[in-house]
Amino acid sequence: MIGYAFRRILLAVPVMLVVTILVFALLYFAPGDPALVIAGENATAADIERIRHALRLDDPPVTRFAAWVMQLLHGDLGTSIYTGAPVSALLAQRAGATVSLMLLATTIAVVLGLALGIAAAARRGGPWDRFLSGYATLGFSLPSFVVAYALAFVFATTLHLVPVQGFRPLSAGPGAFLATAILPALSLAIVFSALIANVTRGAMLDVLQQDFIRTAVAKGVPRRTILFRHALRNASIPIVTVIGSGVPVLIGGTVVIEGIFVVPGIGGLTVDAILHRDYPVIQAVVLISSLVYVMVNLIVDLSYTLLDPRIRY
Repeated sequence: MIGYAFRRILLAVPVMLVVTILVFALLYFAPGDPALVIAGENATAADIERIRHALRLDDPPVTRFAAWVMQLLHGDLGTSIYTGAPVSALLAQRAGATVSLMLLATTIAVVLGLALGIAAAARRGGPWDRFLSGYATLGFSLPSFVVAYALAFVFATTLHLVPVQGFRPLSAGPGAFLATAILPALSLAIVFSALIANVTRGAMLDVLQQDFIRTAVAKGVPRRTILFRHALRNASIPIVTVIGSGVPVLIGGTVVIEGIFVVPGIGGLTVDAILHRDYPVIQAVVLISSLVYVMVNLIVDLSYTLLDPRIRY
């Protein structure tokens, strides 16, 4: 397994190289001029040209790309065009809020999705199964920002149970963090949990029809044991796969949800960077997001050997 992990890490290198080329190319051909944003509306053509030259935006694209790659190889994510601060420092300031929010959303989605999926599979055609069908349809249909506005209206504006804004980090205490993070986390988790629940139900139903399950039932094994020890474990591979594939959903949804609830995370930083054409920040965020997704896929693949001893790399 160590050799397989090493080969996967080596394969990630060309993948990340392709990502860097695509990110740079998309931003290079994107409309808008960072120098114009920095200079302001009343700037003259000479002012804009001077800023472009100072930021080396007038260099040939190959030169700019090579300089960026060399910075990355030295562990330097570059400097923000708009603020002048190191990109790594900006990301470090915002990463805590985003990571804690994503972990909370993932926890809620996994617990809720597994509970609904197992309950629906255990009583196929019953009330929980019908509820899951409606929940999955609603979860797949509603964008995360619609869910966010609905939750804010009900629990914050109408019932006044939690605040709409004023995010508090985990260092401020678990209570303060949960009170301010629960709505954005739920907004991300509902769509994700619907996907997990649907896959869990399908995988569990497939396993529950196997002969070894019928043998366990005939032997009088308790139903709880059959569901959690036998069925869930044998259905875990597709469930773990869909959990890993949901990482891009969370990353993409975080950008919107953080803006709605004014969470000082990487999502808000990304939106500001897009508005100001801050290319180094945008490139760093996309690159790190891609790297996280690659590493999550590697962890998911390696976990297969723990879930199913028959799988060997």
